[in-house]
Amino acid sequence: MRNIKYFFQFIVIIFLFFLFKILGYKLSSNLSGYIFSILGPLFRSNYIANKNLEKGMPGSSPKERSKLLNKMWINYGKILSDYIYIKHFRNSPNFSKKIVIENQKVLDDLKLKNEPVIFISGHFNNFELMAMHIEKSGIDLAAVYRPLNNQFLNPIMEKIRLNYICKKQIKKGISGTKQLLKYFKNKTSVALMIDQRVSQGIKCKLFNENALTTTIPAQFVKKFKTKIVPIYIERTFENTFKLKIYEPINFSENADIESITSELNKILERMILKNPDQWIWTHNRWK
Repeated sequence: MRNIKYFFQFIVIIFLFFLFKILGYKLSSNLSGYIFSILGPLFRSNYIANKNLEKGMPGSSPKERSKLLNKMWINYGKILSDYIYIKHFRNSPNFSKKIVIENQKVLDDLKLKNEPVIFISGHFNNFELMAMHIEKSGIDLAAVYRPLNNQFLNPIMEKIRLNYICKKQIKKGISGTKQLLKYFKNKTSVALMIDQRVSQGIKCKLFNENALTTTIPAQFVKKFKTKIVPIYIERTFENTFKLKIYEPINFSENADIESITSELNKILERMILKNPDQWIWTHNRWK
């Protein structure tokens, strides 16, 4: 039954991709956002997102959460339509102009020093463009990703990521962690999302609720004294983006795994609260 559901999803997404290609970037973005605003509230994940919002924004009313979730689903839809134009963001000067970079100097300095770091972020709008820009800036980068559950769609997404986002892709998991370590020792920086629920990690506060959180960044700080570089992206107007590179963080030698992980979660919180509707609240972070 699950395979039938996944195959149906695959057919729908492929049809939408063809339609988006015909319509052009602006029309397809608006259409996809509208479709998701209608269908999103019907998904079970909308219930999860609403519960997450109650934890993340405890003072919000049901009406405020409903309005925010509607915007989230619109952004979700826009992200989907972006995928068909990812190669243009990578290769076309006109699309590159749609991404405004704040603090590019950080990347330029890292490139000159050939110093591997850990880039951390969350699933913001559009999160794929962050790793793409880091690599386009000349940083030797490996990006950690979670394969889609849908085995029909996953090969397509992996191909898009390899061809246009980041050439070095690391599959999330134990084998991926070993590959990540190998890359880092060869002076390859690593980009990973710290906002997903993980099977291995520590319980760490996120919006005052314990959430199982990855300790990979903290482990690299302790083992290699590496710097952590937060990165954030937001969709602004007319489907343009603002990408912010934060200053590298040097943690004290006395900082332990728990305190480092906690501090990174606080950074993530501030990013989320900047534009709550642009974070994907559907991840079951507090399960």
